[in-house]
Parts: sequence; structure tokens; C-alpha cells
Amino acid sequence: MNAIASLAVARNPEAPRLQVEGLSIRFGGLAAVQDVSFHVHAGEVLAVIGPNGAGKTTLFNMVSGVYRPDAGHLRLHGEDVNGRRPFELARRGMSRTFQNLQVFFRLTVLENVMIGRARWEKTHVLSDLLMLPSVRRQNAATREAALRCLTRVGLAEDAERIAGNLSYGALKRLEIARALATEPEVLLLDEPAAGCNAVETAEIDRLVRAIADSGTAIVLIEHDMKMVMRISDRILVLDQGRVLATGLPADIRRDPRVVAAYLGTHADEVQTRSTASEANHAAD
Repeated sequence: MNAIASLAVARNPEAPRLQVEGLSIRFGGLAAVQDVSFHVHAGEVLAVIGPNGAGKTTLFNMVSGVYRPDAGHLRLHGEDVNGRRPFELARRGMSRTFQNLQVFFRLTVLENVMIGRARWEKTHVLSDLLMLPSVRRQNAATREAALRCLTRVGLAEDAERIAGNLSYGALKRLEIARALATEPEVLLLDEPAAGCNAVETAEIDRLVRAIADSGTAIVLIEHDMKMVMRISDRILVLDQGRVLATGLPADIRRDPRVVAAYLGTHADEVQTRSTASEANHAAD
């Protein structure tokens, strides 16, 4: 058993996968994020919502190692990982997607996902140059693992297509597949359904929930409130860089502070749809 597997076995399954405590960051005189705390467990979807400029992506950039916070602590499986760079966090089981597509459009769909397997590859430059048997075995294993990820997101039949020829919704799922290739225990999704039509959003909706149900802890930024209310276990609301509210979806959609700051005129639509959904589940 390798060191990573041994660490996974030793982890307390009841402890939060990710703990964020008092994260803050300033850009010049602007306090972009102030004293934000949350946690997420295995199999849970935590949605982070808020108006434009609330600090959501800045928060993600701190959690994923792109920015170093001015204050606060970030713990992954109980380990303090403040200051760790994104590739170091990936080795510890955290992966993310970005709001804007980060796809290699001239590579195949499969090659895009194989790139995400770098965490697990054990070969080095000399063995690659000599194409030793270990390299061929590693390449075969990487290809097989990437195909499994594509199957999970419904893109296995497109494996040999050039990525740039995919539809926008399929490209969004490709990004998720590449993030899954690292075999993350914590997955950060930055607006995975942004720009998608209703059919594409429904596909991503089901995919995100299925990933969580498989045991991955998910933190999600998303503006589609219907999607957020459907798939989230808990919701954290940011406003002007601070936590405005946190709780269950039913509580958040009825919180007058959230309605005033963010949901606004859409609150009635969200509540009506959510109430109807609850009634349908009860009837089932």
C-alpha cells in the first residue's frame, strides 16, 4: 500500500474533508474576503452563492492555492495546508474547475483527461525517453483511467474527437472529467453550468449529484438558483466578502437577508419551484 493510500485509510471518515476557518484577503485597500469559515464532508454538496463581486471566486482561489490568504486556516483532512500550491493540494486530494473553460482545444478529448492523471504517474524523464516497459504500462493505465472518467461524464464515445469540436455543454463536462482524473476527495466546481442551456444544465446537475453520492466532497459556485436548490445539501451565502447566511436550502430561500441581498425578484420563482419539488417527492 502506497503512502497516499495509507493516509486515506487512516483518515477519520466522520471528520470534514475540508475545513475553512476565518479566511481573509485584501487587495490594496479592498477587503475582498473577510473572515469566511465553512466545512464540507464526504458525499456533501456545499453551494456558495452571492451577487457578483461577493468574493466567491476569490474564496475559491484561496482554497485552491492560487491566492495565499492574509489570515485564516485551510485544513484538508485535518492537515493545515495554508500556502500549499495547487499541484500540492492536488496530490493531497483536492481538484477544481474554472469558470472559464481551460480545455486544450487541439488535443483529443481523451488526451485532455489523461493530462489530469499526472498525480498518479510514477515514471521519469529517462524512462520516458527510452520508452521502457514501465512507461508503456503506465500509459496504458493512464488511458484506461481517463476512459473511466469519460464514461462517468457521458463522453466515452467522443474520446478520440478533437476537444474543440465538442458542444459547449460537453466541454463543461470534459473539464469535470479532467478534474475527476486526479481522483479528488474534495472537488471545487466554479460555475459548472454557466452558459449552458436547460438540457446541458440538467446533465451537469445529475452529474454533480452523482459525483457527490459516490463519496466526493463538493464545493460549488453557481448562479443557477434552481440547480443550487435541487442538488445542494447546504448553502453558504456571501455578500461583500462576508458570510451573510449558511444553512439548508429550505432555510436559505426563506431568509429575508438573502432575499434582499441576492435572490430578490427571483425568490418567489425559486420558492414556488422548490415547494412544488418537495410536494412531488412527498407524493413519491
